[in-house]
Amino acid sequence: MGKSYPTVSEEYKKAVEKCKKKLRGLIAEKNCAPIILRIAWHSAGTFDVKTKTGGPFGTIKKPEELAHGANNGLDIAVRLLEPIKEQFPIISYADFYQLAGVVAVEVTGGPEIPFHPGREDKPAPPPEGRLPDATKGCDHLRQVFSTQMGLSDKDIVALSGGHTLGRCHKERSGFEGPWTSNPLIFDNSYFKELLSGEKEGLLQLPSDKALLEDPVFRPLVEKYAADEDAFFEDYAEAHLKLSELGFAEA
Repeated sequence: MGKSYPTVSEEYKKAVEKCKKKLRGLIAEKNCAPIILRIAWHSAGTFDVKTKTGGPFGTIKKPEELAHGANNGLDIAVRLLEPIKEQFPIISYADFYQLAGVVAVEVTGGPEIPFHPGREDKPAPPPEGRLPDATKGCDHLRQVFSTQMGLSDKDIVALSGGHTLGRCHKERSGFEGPWTSNPLIFDNSYFKELLSGEKEGLLQLPSDKALLEDPVFRPLVEKYAADEDAFFEDYAEAHLKLSELGFAEA
C-alpha cells in the first residue's frame, strides 16, 4: 500500500529540523528516551484499520486518553515535551510526538527512521482497550498488531525489540525492572536476553516469552539476536509503519 505524503511549507520543514535538535538535547539531558518512545508508540498503536479511527494524531495529550490504563505514567512524557512543543506552534502535536519517538531511537544508538511531516491533529481520542496487554500471549499480539493495526508478524517481533529501552514500573504496569542491563541503549540485547532465559534483576513479560513459543515469531527472535543489522533494518521499517498508521494513505 503506497503512501501519498502531504506537502508542507519550507517554514514547517525548518521547524521540524530545529525541533529535532531540541528533542535530542532534552532526551540527552533527562535520559528520558524510553518514555518518549512509549508515548509515540501508544499514540500510534490505537489505530484501527476497519474504522480508520485512532492512530498517531495527537490525541494522547488529552486527559481522557492519558487516563487509559495502558497509558499510566505518560502524563510525565507530555509534561517533559510541552516546553519544546511551545517553541514550535506551527508543528502539529501529531507530528511532534512521532518526531520525538524517532529521535528517541536515534539518540540511543538505534536505527535512523524516516520521518514524513503533515499529520493533522484530530479532536477525538480512541476508545480504551486497543493497546497490547503485557500479560497475554501470541493470539492477543496478533489481534492487536495484525487484525487491528494491519502490521505483520515480522513487525510484531521487531517492535517488541524496542523493549531494549526502558523498564517497567510497578506503579504504572504492575511489573518492575528493565529488560536489559543497559536500558538507555538501543541495541539487540532484548533478543539475546530473551533467548538466554530469566536472570535476576531483568524482566521478561508474558508477552515477551510468548515470542519464543510461536513457530513464526521464534525464528525472528533468533535472527535478531544473531544479527543486529537485520534487527535495525526491520525495526526501522516497522516503526515507520506504526508511526504512519492512518496517515498519508494513497
